[in-house]
This record gives sequence, C-alpha cells and structure tokens, in this order.
Amino acid sequence: MLSRKIPLGEAPSHVIPTYASRGLSGPVPRLELPEQGMEPAVAYQLIHDELALDANPALNLATFVTTYMDPAADDLMAETMNKNAIDWDEYPQTVALQDRCVNMLSRLFNSAEAHDADAVGTATVGSSEAIHLAGLAMKFRWRAARRSGGLPCDRPNLVMGGNVQVCWEKFARYFDVEPRYVPLTPSRFVIGVSEAMALVDENTIGVVGILGSTYTGEYEPIADLCAALDALCDARGWDVPVHVDAASGGFVAPFLQPELLWDFRLPRVHSINVSGHKYGLVYPGVGWVIWRSAADLPQELIFEVDYLGGSHANFGLNFSRGASQIVGQYYNFVRLGRDGYKQIMMALAETAHWLAAALAQLPGVDVVAAGDDLPVVCFRLADDIGFDVFALSDRLRLRGWVVPAYRMAADAESVAVLRVVVREGLSRDMAECLLADMTEAVHHLMTTTTMTATAAAATATASTAVPVAAAGRVPVAKSEPKTKAVC
Repeated sequence: MLSRKIPLGEAPSHVIPTYASRGLSGPVPRLELPEQGMEPAVAYQLIHDELALDANPALNLATFVTTYMDPAADDLMAETMNKNAIDWDEYPQTVALQDRCVNMLSRLFNSAEAHDADAVGTATVGSSEAIHLAGLAMKFRWRAARRSGGLPCDRPNLVMGGNVQVCWEKFARYFDVEPRYVPLTPSRFVIGVSEAMALVDENTIGVVGILGSTYTGEYEPIADLCAALDALCDARGWDVPVHVDAASGGFVAPFLQPELLWDFRLPRVHSINVSGHKYGLVYPGVGWVIWRSAADLPQELIFEVDYLGGSHANFGLNFSRGASQIVGQYYNFVRLGRDGYKQIMMALAETAHWLAAALAQLPGVDVVAAGDDLPVVCFRLADDIGFDVFALSDRLRLRGWVVPAYRMAADAESVAVLRVVVREGLSRDMAECLLADMTEAVHHLMTTTTMTATAAAATATASTAVPVAAAGRVPVAKSEPKTKAVC
C-alpha cells in the first residue's frame, strides 16, 4: 500500500502488514499514534504477523522463565488480569492468596518463626524487585545498628561473587552501596569463601550467596559462608547477615536436595528471594522475598497506605501491579503440592543428567555443569576443535534452537560456554532432537573448518605466500545446512 519503494537501509515509516492488509484502508504509522483505529481482528493479525519473528518459546533454552502453564491456570490468570493487586480493600481475597503464598514459602524455606506467627514477606515483580527490597532491609538494619553505637554509617558495602545477576549491580548503584566482588577464576565460577571473608569489614551490610548461578546453575556454598561469618563475628564482632539469592534454586533444592543447608535453618540467613516465574512455574513476572522474622524488616521501610479505603502496609518499589501472577502462583501451589513439584524437578534433573552425559561424548565438548544443582547443562569446547561456542550457537539457530553462548564473568572471561536450561517444556523427546541437531552442528563445523584450513594451506603454498600462522584460528566458512530428518 506504500506509494514508494523503501531504499535499502532506510527504516520504513509505516508498518507493512501481511494478511492484515486485507482489512486496512491505508498504511499504519510505525512510530506515531495512528489517526484512526481499526477492527480488533485486523489489529490482532497485524501484531501477530510481527511477533512471528520472535523465537519459539519452547525452543528458547536461554531463559529460565516459565513458558508453559496448565490451561486452567491460563484461564484463572486471564480472569484476574484486570485486578490491581495493590487495591487491597477492593480485592481482599487476592491479598489473602498472596499471604498464603508468603507463608507457604516461609515454611518451605524452614523458618521456625513462621510456625508461630504469620510469615514476613511480599510478592514482587520478579526477583529484581525482591533483591532491591532485601538489600534495602540489610542497609537500613546495618545503619540503625551503627547509629545506635555512635559509629559512622556513610560507607556501606555489600560482598558478593563476580557472577551475581545484574540486578545486584543495580541495587548497589541505585542505593549508594559499595559493591565488593569476589573474583572468579578460570576453574571456579562461584564465590570463594575465604576470598569473600577477606572483603568483609565493619561496613559490610551483608554477604550474598547464590542458590543457582545463572552462568552455570551451580549452588554457592551457603553453609560455608555462614560458618565463616560466624567465626568472623566471634573474632571481630561484626554481625553480618547472609541474603540468599534463590531466584532459581529456591524451587529446586527443597525438592531435590532437602538435606542441603542453605535456608533459614542457618541462623545467619536473614532473607531469601525466589522467582515464581522460573522454577516456580508461573509466567513472568512474579517474585517473592521472605524474611526470617519481623525484626529483619525495618519498620521505617513500610508505608501505611489509606487512600484506597482502609489502611494497609506497603513495602515495594512499585505500586500498581497485576494480580494474575499471584493467582497463578497460588494455583501451582495447591494444584501441584510438594509431590507435584518434586516429580517435575526430578524429571527435569533426569533430562539434564542424560543430556550432559550424551553431550560429553561429542568430540571437543567439555561439560562444566551437568545438572547436579539446577537442571542446567553448561559446556565449553576444546581449544583445538577449530571453531568456538558462538559459531555453534549460530549453527543451532538454523534449526530454531536458542542456546546462548557467552563468556564467564570478570576474571574468568577466558572461558566461553554454551548453556541449556532444562525447563518443563523441554521433554526427553525434545532433548533427543536437540542432541541430534547439536551432533550435526558439531560435525558440520568440524568438517567445514578442516576444508577451509586445507584450502587456505593449498592457496598459500601455490602462491608461495607467507604460511598461515599456526596459532591463528581459521574462520568458519558459511554454508547451507544439509537436509536431515526432522525430529
């Protein structure tokens, strides 16, 4: 419908629809609000066509976020999308469901205090908000203790591994807390206990332990961190709390490793965050932050809000938010129960273990994490295989798989890996298809690299040019994918 051709490289000023064009009388502005509206079905098709360019969520093995829920959960969440969760006086039952979830989580994380009174915590917009709230509680609690002792409180710091998620960096920058990162090494991709203790001092508001690193899926040694801080407290008098970032592992460890000490059974753990939209099995975005007791959440951070009718305590960085994710979380809790979550996590772990063992048989593949903690498989490639993880990731995209390739965090960036997050949507059958495509991709890249190297060497010999540097890696040639059976 556009009257002129769009020159190559020039961004079009209008959306050029496919099937939706049948119901349009004119072009649709791309960056400006249209002067006139359109029929719902046409608007749907217009947007549907564009979203077809996104990756298939079922094949997106980069994300930890849930991509499937029961149809009944879809219905419940659709029914509650028009509810604002902050309207406590208007939607009291939604508040009741949130409180039940907080109490269930507190008990799941073994808080003894929660058995005697209502648990302390709140729903959040993912673990990012939960982490900010937990960080603020640590900062305010530390500041109050310093002031009561007549000590300066202008230089707070937070100790954490270099592998923390970026939301911890945001917290430190946004709320004026010095981040102290424990360096990683090419052979250690999580926090080191002795290295962490070397960074702790009287201005440390807390130490962060991660139950499931996003880089490798490994659990950090939470119990060892707590024991070291206990010893440091006895020696120096520094009473430093631990916050556990259990964004992923909080819904895995209780069901697969119930004996593992990482939660409120450790007295030094004062707060825990967990993502309901990861292994909590809820669509994005919902998170939770739980405190050991009311004493760990400074009252000055809580606001009493009364303009909506009644008086309600509010602690959050945002105000309005949809109620549907809270409802979805409660649905999963009552629908699955402990047995249901355990069965799902066991199935995911079995798939991860199988996939890791199978990948280890491929030439040049070195498995870094085999799903022993989170159901995550992380692997690197041998230096002499002739291609890197980024080339393999690109090759897999030809089949629709999104398998991220990335370098480890600072001080371990010499190690580049690929990561497969095993979620409920990745069945054993699909994992077998992934392995078949991974095998084809590895062999294709190895063959192409060998052919390219041979051709380069022949050209160099024929032209008596300078020989190809032995230490240099020959670029992988582009080629069309071979036809193969579809899984």
